[in-house]
Amino acid sequence: MSNHQQSAIIWPEKYLPGTTDNYTSNETIAPGLTAAQIWAKLNDITQWSTYYGHNVEQITPPSSGPHLKKGDVFKFSTFGFPVLECPVMESMPPEKGQAGRLAWSAKLEGSEEEAADVYHAWLVEDLPGGRVRILTQESQIGKPCAALAEARPNKMLLGHQDWLDGLVAAARGQKLKETNLGSVEKK
Repeated sequence: MSNHQQSAIIWPEKYLPGTTDNYTSNETIAPGLTAAQIWAKLNDITQWSTYYGHNVEQITPPSSGPHLKKGDVFKFSTFGFPVLECPVMESMPPEKGQAGRLAWSAKLEGSEEEAADVYHAWLVEDLPGGRVRILTQESQIGKPCAALAEARPNKMLLGHQDWLDGLVAAARGQKLKETNLGSVEKK
């Protein structure tokens, strides 16, 4: 029997899951795809709207181009939040035996009722047997985030699953017709 260890998100102490106001984790393992195929769709933010278009708007790529690199800053709007400035904290493409890592933070300034502080991280890694693992986790601080955590259905959990499902479909050259949030994705 062989053991296979999977990679984990590297969390800054401030965003450690279980210590914040909201945390979601979504994962899928897809056969017949590679980490490189997924990375090509995930790391190029100009592609996000093609497979996650119902929940991402007003994307502004970093000045260096659409492929996210550590230290870049990009902007986008999601989950009804206004355009957020997002510094890329981690960006490492997948390599043989090593997971790809992408993470950014975002802050929404405002009153105590409006302010939010977010860390969103991704792992993309090849698994034995021609499979790819895609993990996305987000940890959030602030009253709007606490409200999201209590909402049912959990829009953050469903929205991130839409992102994963859309990402896999896009890597396969397919499009999703309906999302978990019930809206029709752009064609």
